[in-house]
Amino acid sequence: MTTRDAVLKREAKSPQELYEEREKRVRDAIQLKEPDRVPVLLGLGYFPARYTGVPTSAAYYDVAAWKEANRKTILDFEPDLYRASTGANSGLVLETLGSTQMEWPGGKLAANVSHQMNEVEYMKEDEYDLFLSDPTDYMLRVFLPRQFRALEPLAKLPSLNLMWGQAFATVTPLFTTPEFRQVAEALYKAGREEAKWRQAMDTFEEEMAQLGFPPHAHAGGVGGAPFDMVTDNIRGMQGSMIDMYRRPEKLLALCDKILEWRTARAAPANPKKRGNPKRLFLALHRGAAGFMSKKQFERFYWPGLKKAILTSIDLGFVPMPFFEGRYQDRLEYLLELPRGKAVCHFEHMDMARAKEVLGGHLCIMGNVPSSLLQAGSAQEVEEYCQKLIKVCGKDGGFILTNASAIDEAKPSNVRAMVDSVKKHR
Repeated sequence: MTTRDAVLKREAKSPQELYEEREKRVRDAIQLKEPDRVPVLLGLGYFPARYTGVPTSAAYYDVAAWKEANRKTILDFEPDLYRASTGANSGLVLETLGSTQMEWPGGKLAANVSHQMNEVEYMKEDEYDLFLSDPTDYMLRVFLPRQFRALEPLAKLPSLNLMWGQAFATVTPLFTTPEFRQVAEALYKAGREEAKWRQAMDTFEEEMAQLGFPPHAHAGGVGGAPFDMVTDNIRGMQGSMIDMYRRPEKLLALCDKILEWRTARAAPANPKKRGNPKRLFLALHRGAAGFMSKKQFERFYWPGLKKAILTSIDLGFVPMPFFEGRYQDRLEYLLELPRGKAVCHFEHMDMARAKEVLGGHLCIMGNVPSSLLQAGSAQEVEEYCQKLIKVCGKDGGFILTNASAIDEAKPSNVRAMVDSVKKHR
């Protein structure tokens, strides 16, 4: 019996009917209508590895095993939406390029752990003007050689803005040197491996859609807060935090440029593609109370994030920002977003307070704690979910989901969370 046949037998509905039923349930919640029941989203992370018994390194080195682990997890737990956020890169590609920003299972880390991000100040404090005046030249000759060990020789290239006319011919002997041949070989190998990885992974959403399961989000839009791009990838946390005090205008100028570049390349949502509305996942990292004051949030974080969200809405998307950390004192800012056009996913939040402030204006999503899913009992999880459903699900506008990562969660607890929406309406 095929997987599709098994779904038909178990559900007495076609996968297409199930897909549309789940999409409608989520759509009603987003549009602040009361659905037939509260929708549930399952953020998978590395949980499929624990659940199916494969190492987490499969997310980087065994695409077939990783796809199967995710597929089995989704089919077994049957959420309305799923978010498969790992398996985005091939470990061989990261190895070949010599990534300095990330450590991953099966690379330098053990095969059964989660990945880790390194805090690296790729752009130095005195390089703002270099970056802003010629970002392409800066990225090629400064940024990428720092981020990837295999690309270090690119730092020896002369400035691209001097290569007029036949001037480029004068630098071509560089490419005959052993180190530049190694750059070319690394790029070829990385490109070949990434193409293979993408060819395998890019079919996953459609495969799951044919079994009746829509994804949490779609590709597109202009991304999240520009400040997060600076602090995550360019200046690092320490650098960006110092810059709020020492060079605020340059920091703001870079945030504005990032949003400008993202907007210029963004395409509108295609309503003809499967699933509507087109949802966007936006991970928000350092706008929370633990990283900046409310006054700093007003100046450095919220304006860029608000513009990004509004631009994506204008392009036909429904942004679903994930507010990692504590945003208790920042809820009122979200009332500046248009009614029923975004979904706010909260990690550490008094959800009753979020419902009080945002109810009837924006759909909210959250927030079963990772600690509860990992260390609690199934009964405790169900009781927690029941309270969320009762308070936040009233009159619609609520999606139940895990607050954050569930990598080490007990399968019985994940089951209790997903099934709670069917028991408590």
